[in-house]
Amino acid sequence: FRMSTPSLPGVADRDSTLDRAERETFDLAVIGGGITGAGIAREAALRGLSVALLEARDFASGTSSRSSKLIHGGLRYLAMGDVALVRSSALERKVIHRLAPHLAEPRWMVVPARSWAGLAKLRAGITTYEKLGDVEPQDLHQNWGRDEMEQGEPLLSRERFAHACVYREYLTDDARLVVANLRAAAAAGALVLNHSPVSDVTESEGRADGVAARCSLTGREFRVRARCVINAAGPWVDAVRGLEDEATKPRLMLSKGVHIVVPAERLAVRNLVILNTDDKRSIFVIRRGRAVYIGTTDTFYEGDNEEWPEITREDVEYLLRPVARDFTAEPIAPEEITSAWAGLRPLIGEKGKSPSEISRKDEVWIGPKGVVSIAGGKLTGYRPMAEMTLDKVAEVSGLTIGDAPENPPLPGGDFGGDLEGLAAGLRGRFGDLSDESSRRLARLYGSEAEEVVSRGAAPLTPGALPVVGELDWATNVEGAAKLRDFLYRRAGSAYYEVGDREGLVDAMARSMGERLGWDEAKVESEAASSRAQLARDVDFKNS
Repeated sequence: FRMSTPSLPGVADRDSTLDRAERETFDLAVIGGGITGAGIAREAALRGLSVALLEARDFASGTSSRSSKLIHGGLRYLAMGDVALVRSSALERKVIHRLAPHLAEPRWMVVPARSWAGLAKLRAGITTYEKLGDVEPQDLHQNWGRDEMEQGEPLLSRERFAHACVYREYLTDDARLVVANLRAAAAAGALVLNHSPVSDVTESEGRADGVAARCSLTGREFRVRARCVINAAGPWVDAVRGLEDEATKPRLMLSKGVHIVVPAERLAVRNLVILNTDDKRSIFVIRRGRAVYIGTTDTFYEGDNEEWPEITREDVEYLLRPVARDFTAEPIAPEEITSAWAGLRPLIGEKGKSPSEISRKDEVWIGPKGVVSIAGGKLTGYRPMAEMTLDKVAEVSGLTIGDAPENPPLPGGDFGGDLEGLAAGLRGRFGDLSDESSRRLARLYGSEAEEVVSRGAAPLTPGALPVVGELDWATNVEGAAKLRDFLYRRAGSAYYEVGDREGLVDAMARSMGERLGWDEAKVESEAASSRAQLARDVDFKNS
């Protein structure tokens, strides 16, 4: 079964991909397969550079699958004076929507206000935001009174809120945005590998000339030679900088952001809603299919588990308090939460500031051996970050960087943006698909959804939303090698599937095992580790 664009290397391609990694000399070796590394790899490959990207775990397994899953300009940063950041991010929303309309879905963001004066202040800020972002007339903000609130977001307390300002933002699937960029990079010739942690930065005559790594799937050690090394490792940027120079001083301050998930039937919001917390921060309440997620916290993180940061009961109660206060639904108990995630933001350290006060600006540093490190920034700004990084690469490496490309659509993005039309087309061809399932498939896969479903339209378990074709697509096209790669990052079932997850995990493990040649022990091991992680995600219920 052939696809229209190149796939990411799967398990069957591993040895040949590793042979290529050792055989060639690349212009760039990129460390880190999150959105920053993925954006750099795509941008560089489209400009004619040869690229090898290595990710220690799975693509997007760190910060880039733990965000609020929004393509947004960061309205709150206007109040912090970050006008340039807001303008850049606000404009980027339109670019990403053009490149991947299925991964930048326009949705209304509802900001409630308690008084006319509060609404006027909101309108002034949002009007400025819309001008910075060159918002189209049909997407300009609306002003709601109590009657409009009752129609548009009936669970919001109309005793607390007399008004709301409603403006456009974009909902994404962060991990799938990463995979789409990596597939685009591969289509332009880049070598892309997950489950390949870098153990050293190699050097020649005092300059970095590549990296040493190990494939954790095969145990094979290998070396990648490159004219320039880029460190885009997110929360692990300082650790990678230490491979270049053991005496380097940390530059990052890690901030933990927690999101919790409840069944949509328990909190039936209709849009994206912003609430204020007791300490004057803002959090989102966001509907996604059968689930609603709430987040995020913003606290300094000093733990030692950077892959799966701990979620405490205090984190959960912090998020639930404004929900109980501002919605008329019965207060939600921590025990009702079906899933949760925590991610770490790699912020550029600023002494004396709280996590929420630290700028989300990105920054590029050059190490003593010429390694280019980039940290900070926001999901929405990944393309400008890539461009800035390549400008710095040109300065320090002597490489000629071609002109900016035309920016062809990302895989799945070559349609007009009519997601409902895509979903209807899926139902027309695959009559057993429900409305809910077809919409979900359209939003995850865009124009490729029909090809995905053609590999298997049956659900993995009765009533579950992932279909068999998704798992086949993930293993053969998107580089998924472990069950958690699919469960957490390709299909998102760990977060949004609120039904029988135990049965779903078993079905996924068996289906994946059939495609990857796992024996019975491997199938059970993958299922058991996934069940254990799902339990750890909500371990706060036991505290």
